[in-house]
Amino acid sequence: MAQQSAAQAREAQGGARFDAILDAAEHVFASSGYDGAALREIAERAGVAQGLIHYHFGNKARLFERMVARRSGQINAARAARLATLTANGALRLEEIVEALFRPTIEAGLELAEGGGGFARILVSMANSTDPLAREMTETHYDPIARDYIAALEEAEPKLGQADAVWAYMFAIGVGMTMMAKTGRPKRLSGGLCDDGDADAMLARIVPFICGGIRALVTD
Repeated sequence: MAQQSAAQAREAQGGARFDAILDAAEHVFASSGYDGAALREIAERAGVAQGLIHYHFGNKARLFERMVARRSGQINAARAARLATLTANGALRLEEIVEALFRPTIEAGLELAEGGGGFARILVSMANSTDPLAREMTETHYDPIARDYIAALEEAEPKLGQADAVWAYMFAIGVGMTMMAKTGRPKRLSGGLCDDGDADAMLARIVPFICGGIRALVTD
């Protein structure tokens, strides 16, 4: 606890430099992977001495964890708040649950621009990795909110069953990670008709697409 308090105190004192390090780390981890990322490169990109990274974070593993915690915390706090509002308003509807799950992810990706794409690549890498650190980060930062949404899917579609609710969530998250980063590919493939920079346009199609797939799993 004392160690955590000391780290929090250093973060508060660091201010803009702390955020600059995390921004730089997000870019470098996304482009080079965890093993290939060098603290020297992160320091150069952030415009700080490498010793400052050691001061704030201690080592690369701690920097990676804090970088993931910052972005996932922002996204999942928004997801949790939306789900809490839906639950408080009464019976859960599938379309509302899916939108609550996707909107924070897509909007974060668009707001972060290049960084959003980088974090999406990091998430994909973590989700498909058997590395102990990646698994720990996923379990810590994503499994709790995932369980909440899986339970909400079961409540909205009682005949779905837990196993299919888990599969539905996993398939849906695959779509979310793909669409989190703005790549311009939909516009290229459609000759300008599809804009992956328009969150509302994407959600208007993602929500019925995912809901249709989930309902196809429901057995009488």
